[in-house]
Amino acid sequence: GNTKSILGNHQGAIADFNKAIEIDQQDFQSYSNRGNAKGRLGDYHGAISDYNKALKINPQDAISNYNRGFAKSYLGDYKGAITDYNKALKINPQSASYYYRRGIAKRESGDYQGAIADLNKTIEINPQYANALNHRGVVKYKLGDYQGAIADYSKAIEIDSQNADAYRNRGVAKGRSSDLQGMCFDFRKASSLGNEMAVKALNKFCQ
Repeated sequence: GNTKSILGNHQGAIADFNKAIEIDQQDFQSYSNRGNAKGRLGDYHGAISDYNKALKINPQDAISNYNRGFAKSYLGDYKGAITDYNKALKINPQSASYYYRRGIAKRESGDYQGAIADLNKTIEINPQYANALNHRGVVKYKLGDYQGAIADYSKAIEIDSQNADAYRNRGVAKGRSSDLQGMCFDFRKASSLGNEMAVKALNKFCQ
């Protein structure tokens, strides 16, 4: 089932996990893995149901707590997601990914200071986490700290020179800072990397 998921055959994976669960209904990992496959198919309610079953068997499964939080985020339940990320971090307090996802959920729920604290922790654990730098820049931008945002986007680009979102976001922040030449440079770079929002911005502001 896991191999089929890796190959993108999520329906086939679910069929195998179903058989595994028929054989052993106390195998929490089969429920968790089936939840992952359902999530990849966009069935987040079904995924949460499976994570619930996995966690009923093994409440200390950090991955199921984390993945349930991820599914809840997709459904817009950021408060529920944060609760699950809290549980995952209590079990594994050194996971950069757990802090990162909780930071995103806090940002989406309007807790910008909490988001920055979590993204700071993510970067402390893994200084090469380009997406965490990019999203911390987004939060700083929302708080009006355009120069701080630009600094974070620039660090993200240093780590991942193909990060189209970071280029596009930096372009927006440069525009807010009246650096129109820099804005258009970043929009062009983001456009060349396939960022559709940058293409629209380039056509609107940089002709």
